[in-house]
Amino acid sequence: MGSIKSVGVIGSGIMGSGLAEVTARAGFDVVVRSRTQAGADAVLARIDAVLSKQVSRERISESDRDSILARISVTDDLHKVGDCDLVIESVVEDMDIKRDLFSRLDEIVRSDAILATNTSTLAVVELAMATKHPERVCGIHFFNPAPMMSLVEIIAPLTASDATIGAALGFARDCGKDAVQVQDRAGFIVNALLFPYLNNAIRMWEQGTASMDDIDTAMQGGCNFPMGPFALLDLVGLDTSLAILDALYEEFRDPNFAAAPALRRMVAAGQLGRKTKQGFRTY
Repeated sequence: MGSIKSVGVIGSGIMGSGLAEVTARAGFDVVVRSRTQAGADAVLARIDAVLSKQVSRERISESDRDSILARISVTDDLHKVGDCDLVIESVVEDMDIKRDLFSRLDEIVRSDAILATNTSTLAVVELAMATKHPERVCGIHFFNPAPMMSLVEIIAPLTASDATIGAALGFARDCGKDAVQVQDRAGFIVNALLFPYLNNAIRMWEQGTASMDDIDTAMQGGCNFPMGPFALLDLVGLDTSLAILDALYEEFRDPNFAAAPALRRMVAAGQLGRKTKQGFRTY
């Protein structure tokens, strides 16, 4: 497997934009594919705005900004990622949608390219088996916001070759990230440990043990966490949080993973956190 020089990013949301920025900053040529050209153009505009703000604060030079942007191209044509050495999908956390995407990508990309998912909890092996080359499929899980978060989880399904995992680890480190390798189990490392904590914080509030504000303050001051559980849930997104908990419960049947009723009701009401301006708090 050759060295990675070009990266395709599938998805134009916050994570897709973050992945494009991180990889372009690291010197890779990046192709971002969105379902619509308007969505693709929005990615480039979003990254331009972020970089221009850093220029105004004298964190990077104008030439640095221009060089990073020059390495990013955007498109609504899935075939444009066909020549990339690595393709990372970052679409909605829905197994059927991801499986269909991997099947389509398998017909488009080169036989020596790596296909990776940025899923935070879904089984990578199911995506690998939607392709004719499961040995070149793995998980590369960046955390949100990708430009700021230092950790990347490299997920090794049973089907992945050592070369694929080695290349994925090298890519993450070339992006300036701390890469950890984990087996293909729901939640991987971080979410398998994090989401029972977040879920139990909701239950504690539901039971009237303490207020939301006091629980957040206690975990910040008592555990030195940068933010409390309710602030973090709103940042992650309550729909994403619910999907992760449901996937964890489906695999392990541990009561700690059974989503708190309040979380499920809020998602049903469309109160998803910061992205809808209403979650556990109003924004």
